[in-house]
Amino acid sequence: MAIKSTRYLSLDVLRGLTIALMVLVNTPGSWGTIYAPFKHAAWHGFTITDLVFPSFLFVVGNAMSFSLKKYQNKSHTAFLQKVLKRSALIFLIGLFLSAFPFVYRNEAGDLVFKNLVNMRIMGVLQRIAVCYLLASLLIHYLKLKGAALVSLWILSGYWLIMYVFGTHPEPYSLTGNAALKFDLLIFRPENLWRGFGVTFDPEGLLSSLPAVVNVVAGYITGMFIQKSGNTFSTVWKLIVAGIVLIIVAYIWNPFFPINKPIWTSSYVLLSVGWDLVIIAALISIIELWNFKRWTYFFEVFGKNPLFIFALSGIVVMLMNIIRIDGIASKTWLYNNIFLNHLTPYNASLAFAVCYMLLMWLVGYVMDKKNIYIKV
Repeated sequence: MAIKSTRYLSLDVLRGLTIALMVLVNTPGSWGTIYAPFKHAAWHGFTITDLVFPSFLFVVGNAMSFSLKKYQNKSHTAFLQKVLKRSALIFLIGLFLSAFPFVYRNEAGDLVFKNLVNMRIMGVLQRIAVCYLLASLLIHYLKLKGAALVSLWILSGYWLIMYVFGTHPEPYSLTGNAALKFDLLIFRPENLWRGFGVTFDPEGLLSSLPAVVNVVAGYITGMFIQKSGNTFSTVWKLIVAGIVLIIVAYIWNPFFPINKPIWTSSYVLLSVGWDLVIIAALISIIELWNFKRWTYFFEVFGKNPLFIFALSGIVVMLMNIIRIDGIASKTWLYNNIFLNHLTPYNASLAFAVCYMLLMWLVGYVMDKKNIYIKV
């Protein structure tokens, strides 16, 4: 029983670390002044920020290695009801966040209702829902080896699709990639993200397919740890596997570039490789060296991850429409409390850190009151 507890501690810490970083990189004081490590790669490439989202998917799979056990001896109906319900709820919460707060400020500063017909359909939570659903089905019906084999097919097949159906000579470009072409077959352009300045959604449908492999990899890792135990042998095997995947990713990179927005197969291998190294480090520090005094900070985030992530988006969106002295309250707070006393880059980072700590405080109060919101 004690082993199970410690394993969940490592999982909670990794999940909490991921949520903390998600909040941190999503809420800078100013998007124009961000230190390089806290930026996504402009297109091809990789930064530590590009590791955050795939790490959360990895943790989802890791948690599934525990949660799906209870359905091994239950009916397929019970399994499907649970998985479909959870996936639908997460997807609907994502849609709610896309629509919230249902109004925006026009150029005159007046509140105007959003046209929900044109709201973004996909998003972070929507991708989590899709990946959780598909990975659960693969693992439950094909078991571990079958899911691993299908994952290899997905990564190679996705490469083939992106190359064949992309616009040459640059099939992996922002406007010529097959993921965008597929999404435009399913969605109206108005329902896709325009954060790159053009219609393109980095959490689109086709690019969610390789992201399923991040979840499956997390599941396989969880099963391996449970079978092998928290030992030095387990740690070095995870590190070796992680390094191998990182090397393969960079060998693949010239042919299928490492790219988060289109979630390339090389990007999957690179992110999984780093996740294996990180989980190995956490097992070493927490389980083997028994150094746990620092873990509670991240446990707080890990115990209510989806709630804290959703709340972080809701609060900052409200701050953008609630005004102080005629400007958005977020901007007012940033200008008057942070920018007045710090350089622009430090002020932007300090705002993000303080906002992350505010979310931690909410999670801390919830934990002390034993409030855990599960979906």
